[in-house]
Amino acid sequence: MKNKRWIGILVLMLVIGSCKQTGPKEMTNKVTEKTSRPTDSIPRVTGIGGIFFVAKQPDSTATWYKDNLGLALDEYGSVFEFRNARNPQEKNYLRWSVSSPSSYFEPSTKGFMINYRVQHIEALLDSLRKNGVTILDSIVEYPYGKFVHILDPENNKVELWEPVDSVLTALGGETTK
Repeated sequence: MKNKRWIGILVLMLVIGSCKQTGPKEMTNKVTEKTSRPTDSIPRVTGIGGIFFVAKQPDSTATWYKDNLGLALDEYGSVFEFRNARNPQEKNYLRWSVSSPSSYFEPSTKGFMINYRVQHIEALLDSLRKNGVTILDSIVEYPYGKFVHILDPENNKVELWEPVDSVLTALGGETTK
């Protein structure tokens, strides 16, 4: 907390110092100028998109998370809402889900799966193929994004998701914030 306060004071001092050197009008122009950022075209993971795990009693386990940790539940688990770091006006989502044991996590023998948010999923898959990564299926597309599954070196099933968050925002519903 103290570090944040000092950072805020330092930024304020820099702004004030800059105003003294350039004058208020020039400083206003500098602050309001838009800097153009190049579009990030690198195929890569951009964050976590979901956490999925198995429980012997998924309904009571999900209720425990709701009652004890405050998760907002829907029929599939919980949706966590957060802001895009590169575009703070944009809402992004992470899905948390607990389910009964099933074949969904196969061929992994683990009782969990991580979903990673990615950009440029097709190019990422090309790169993964070149690196010898096991790709379990083909890209499947839904209105809210594209999905594909791979295996990591420890034989964990990993889900890759190129999201369309605007569709999820339009659907609405309660989220965990």
